[in-house]
Amino acid sequence: MNNKTNINTGNLIRDMVDMWKLTETPDPFYKTIQFSSYDRSSNLPGGKGWFDNADGFGGEKIPNYEKIIKEPDENSIGEYLVCDLNGPGAMVRSWTAKHNGTIQVFLDNSDEPVYDGPAEKFFKNPYHTFALESGIDEKEFDNSLYQRYAGYCPIPFEKNCKVIWKGDIKDVHFYHLQFRIYDKGTPVTTFKSSDLKTYFDDIKKVGEIMRKPDQKWQYKSSNEMENFKISVPAGEYKDGLVLKGPGAIEKLSLLLKAKNIDKALRQTVLHVICEDAPWGQIQSPVGDFFGAAPGINPYISLPFTVLSDGEMISRFIMPYEKEIKIGFENLGDQTVEIDGKALVADYEWNNEKSMHFRAKWRVTHDMVGSVPVNQDMPYLIANGSGTYVGSGMFLLNSCNVPSGWGSWWGEGDEKVFVDDDTFPSIFGTGSEDYFNYAWGEPDIFEYPYFAQPRNDGPANRGFVSNNRWHILDPMPFKFRLSFYMEFWPHDPTKGTAYARIGYHYGKPGMMDDHVVITRDDVRYQQLPENWQPKAAYGTKNSVFYSVDELVKDNTNTVVEKDNLWSSGKLLRWLPKQNGEKLTITFPIEENGKYNIAFCLAMDESSGSVSIEINGKVYREKLSLYTADRVLSKMFHVASLELSKGDQTIILTYEGETGKTIGLDFLQIQNLAK
Repeated sequence: MNNKTNINTGNLIRDMVDMWKLTETPDPFYKTIQFSSYDRSSNLPGGKGWFDNADGFGGEKIPNYEKIIKEPDENSIGEYLVCDLNGPGAMVRSWTAKHNGTIQVFLDNSDEPVYDGPAEKFFKNPYHTFALESGIDEKEFDNSLYQRYAGYCPIPFEKNCKVIWKGDIKDVHFYHLQFRIYDKGTPVTTFKSSDLKTYFDDIKKVGEIMRKPDQKWQYKSSNEMENFKISVPAGEYKDGLVLKGPGAIEKLSLLLKAKNIDKALRQTVLHVICEDAPWGQIQSPVGDFFGAAPGINPYISLPFTVLSDGEMISRFIMPYEKEIKIGFENLGDQTVEIDGKALVADYEWNNEKSMHFRAKWRVTHDMVGSVPVNQDMPYLIANGSGTYVGSGMFLLNSCNVPSGWGSWWGEGDEKVFVDDDTFPSIFGTGSEDYFNYAWGEPDIFEYPYFAQPRNDGPANRGFVSNNRWHILDPMPFKFRLSFYMEFWPHDPTKGTAYARIGYHYGKPGMMDDHVVITRDDVRYQQLPENWQPKAAYGTKNSVFYSVDELVKDNTNTVVEKDNLWSSGKLLRWLPKQNGEKLTITFPIEENGKYNIAFCLAMDESSGSVSIEINGKVYREKLSLYTADRVLSKMFHVASLELSKGDQTIILTYEGETGKTIGLDFLQIQNLAK
């Protein structure tokens, strides 16, 4: 008699917020695999084509599919196999940047597709058709089952899942489909469109938790928080909390105070040591551990929250059998005050299933990344049994090209080897695709399973942090996991620093490739001084002018100094009233068509502005306000014909009194060259 839990749409949806389930070896066991548009010439690890990048631009020499079903017809429309999987299994994640054509999804060898429609709609919003059929408002899926370009919409199947794409191979774009493949004999109830109605209460409840975890998260424990306050002098280590087991910390909150909080968050190393091990299962700078380094960059995700006052909260469950010790090592030069809280829940340790939570931080300084020196950056190489549950990436990108085409750092793909894989069972199409966005978008965003809490700019320059949490799509492994991410920026840039964490659970006895964190690793990083914007890639044929040099009347302006700004300075305009104007004059050397763009500051002090060129308004009431951050951002104003001679830009203040406008540089790009 089979006593295994029946897998169905409902319990997979409930898995989306079940952090406790991650603490034990999955039962029934499964392997997580991915089908994607990765470059098929990357067919030998470490071989000639290992870093090839034709992974979804259209017209690849080798189609980005498993095989060709029907060759293109006279209209260039062919049929291509995305996957043909024998079950039992479940689709758990889909993603695309953009995808033309149509998709057909067949379950359990049926001749009738459960889905037959636009490819892009399915990859981004897999439940769209089924919601229409069930009369369900898709808003219930926003920021839960649907997250930016990704769909976390479970589609279980008992016997088989076949996906076919039809379209013009020249129009193909990047895609991912991720699956759990269960051990043979696992009972699975195949997805039906009516499941959305059947499990609507689960969808609604899960959505509420995912959208507001700080308010809606349901902790098991009703105990009082265990509080501790310690002061850690420079160069010293101190324990903050020691607990006897068995038990599990289901909420950990830390608040650090120091003269320089950015330094403290990177140079204070968190050690979480279970069962009196010789080193911590968690070893990470405090700020990096919470997924938003460097500094305080507020965001909310399912496992982590960072608040604007500096409090940082973890909801990853940390089980222990006999003892857990939370300590702090100060590798900096200042005393750090730490206020901590831990919510402890009962936990029955099971030697066959239970695992410790692990997070090992590593960094590579002084890198130069480019096509000739592409490299696979290890996030985790582990021997033993465990489950991979998340990734954090923290980058110092000093590239001076102020456009995404040029300053982009993330062409590289994730490559994950599990157990006896000789080729990655997960092979991606770009770093931002792994992190569930696309096109190297520089905006600040947060979703339940991923975030970009920091991206200084302009474009992708400066300090950048990305994270992704594998809650519905964790990667269990029985004896080995190797997780790599290619580092592949557009423009070769010296002085890059690449820090990362592979969050995972591991059974006692696991070994990994972690090495001790040194003072040099946590060196205080700053943006390079007096950087100058570079005319290359997306800014080729451009000239740049510091705005403070173009403004003749400096009334109500001040110059601020900071390495974020080109030449280390920003002109801050302090208008006294709505409608006040600032005039900027710039030269054009020859007649032609030009792109005009500004690099402007975005922060809490910023208001709104309208921009006119030679008497015509091109941007109306452009808001520059953003909370909790200071950003340098490029704003395209216009593409227009200009005649040789001086041109006039007039900025009109459109906001409330007391707000400001920060202006860094003006970009003039000749489109005729």
